[in-house]
Amino acid sequence: MPTPDYRLSQLETLEAESIHVLREVVAELERPVLLFSGGKDSIVMLELARKAFAPARIPFPVMHVDTGLNFPEVLEFRDKRVAELGVQLIVASVPDAIAAGTVKEEPNGSRNRIQTPVLLDAVEEHGFTALFGGARRDEDKARAKERMFSFRDEFGQWDPKNQRPEIWDLYNGRIHLGESIRVFPLSNWTELDIWQYILREEIAIPALYLAQQRDVVERQGMLYAVNEFIRPRDGEQVRRETVRYRTVGDANLTAAVLSEATTVEEVIAEIAVTRMTERGATRGDDKVSDAAMEDRKKEGYF
Repeated sequence: MPTPDYRLSQLETLEAESIHVLREVVAELERPVLLFSGGKDSIVMLELARKAFAPARIPFPVMHVDTGLNFPEVLEFRDKRVAELGVQLIVASVPDAIAAGTVKEEPNGSRNRIQTPVLLDAVEEHGFTALFGGARRDEDKARAKERMFSFRDEFGQWDPKNQRPEIWDLYNGRIHLGESIRVFPLSNWTELDIWQYILREEIAIPALYLAQQRDVVERQGMLYAVNEFIRPRDGEQVRRETVRYRTVGDANLTAAVLSEATTVEEVIAEIAVTRMTERGATRGDDKVSDAAMEDRKKEGYF
């Protein structure tokens, strides 16, 4: 008789860790919510939440901080997936906040910074004590500093020098009134892990993640697909390229990459040899400064 092999694969280990974190939050904290945008990381996180509590329903709502500049295909996917799982969707609207005068749009067209007060207002309104985010440590230097349980003070702010130890994967969720915890179940995953899990679990994704021919313009060395938010400027040449998206943030600031990958398997083959993170390759709003992400996180960004 062969000796049974009880060792877990890389994906099985990551899955088990994430599911443990999801269950731990529900056990420790009173009112969690999962941030769900319809992007690949939040799609995987929602699938892990489904697995963590099956056959019961997911025991918390999902929330999207909607900038009003999203890809329509992603919003359509978001609504479809939420309906399939029967979970409550809360939309915190940046356009509504702009119309009400509580935030002011920046001249550069980015709404990332003004997402923060909209997020914090929604947290206060609904009394959320824990927010699941799909951030991974391999994405950005600031995110590499995060604990799995990221403590936020009563103003929703993050101090990277004032975080709790997580020795032996023990998580401290104790908070006072007004404080909260941001929780990142995908912290130890990489972009490659995400795609391999999508392949293994046969998880549906928006078509934007797969290559197809699109009209694009080049800005700052990046290719932006022409859409309702991206129009050619004077002197810009529109050309037809086969591209896909590695991340799907705001449509006016998220670039595509040249690619021939029309299947998840082909996407995995491309990512396996790339040496630049998806944010570095495609997010125009992160080129403001090297500390752009960390500055936003300190203000309360997820």
